[in-house]
Amino acid sequence: MTIFYFTATGNSLYAAKTLGGKLYSIPQLLKEGQFEFADDSIGFVFPVYGFGLPKIVKRFLKAVRYTSQYTFAIGTYGNMAGSCMNNLAKDFHAAGRELNYADSILMVDNYLPFFEIESQLKKVKEKRIDEHLQIIVNNVKSKKNSIPRAWVMSRMFTACVSWAVSRMINGKSAQKYTVNEKCTACGTCVKACPTGNIEIQDKVVFASSCELCYACVHICPHTAIHLKNERSGARFRNENISVEEILRANNQK
Repeated sequence: MTIFYFTATGNSLYAAKTLGGKLYSIPQLLKEGQFEFADDSIGFVFPVYGFGLPKIVKRFLKAVRYTSQYTFAIGTYGNMAGSCMNNLAKDFHAAGRELNYADSILMVDNYLPFFEIESQLKKVKEKRIDEHLQIIVNNVKSKKNSIPRAWVMSRMFTACVSWAVSRMINGKSAQKYTVNEKCTACGTCVKACPTGNIEIQDKVVFASSCELCYACVHICPHTAIHLKNERSGARFRNENISVEEILRANNQK
């Protein structure tokens, strides 16, 4: 089994590692230009952003060429997944590809403009993450065929939110960040960025290709990077995934 994954704070990498198989980082494959694969089972694991796919995942899906008997996709989300997985199945079909199984799993929401990390962490037990993840693992291993339905209201809501998110990712994301005096120019944020959007000159500088994944914010060892509209000063990283694993997956320098 081959799994392509994208992760910012470790949730999707944890899901990918639990599924097993050969893991490939989507940002690194895009960097290397490696797009030809073949395996009996091929999967895609990624976070759901605004009821849709991260732009970096969309770019990879357009570029990758593969052959497999069974293809699946798993989206990790923190609040609602909307019609994301159903829409993805439609996109696969429109591209002449077959998506056999699609599912999503509720995990910790780390979207700082909307949620407080402290309150999210209190909800971990009730989310029963490992229990639900094991169900997905069993479904994939048994090669279950299943695509979630999308009701009319869900499709409409997803379309509205997706439009709003597309307006947010507009090349002006650098204006959303501030870096305080705690910054030591250690370069962790540079390595954490999956698009190579950060440089250290005399200070931390953000360019115009931000994915709004907030890996830099959550992983900064000094909590020096902040969003102007963040709801919480706390930060999150999946406890089962190390900082080093996220840096290896995302580093573009």
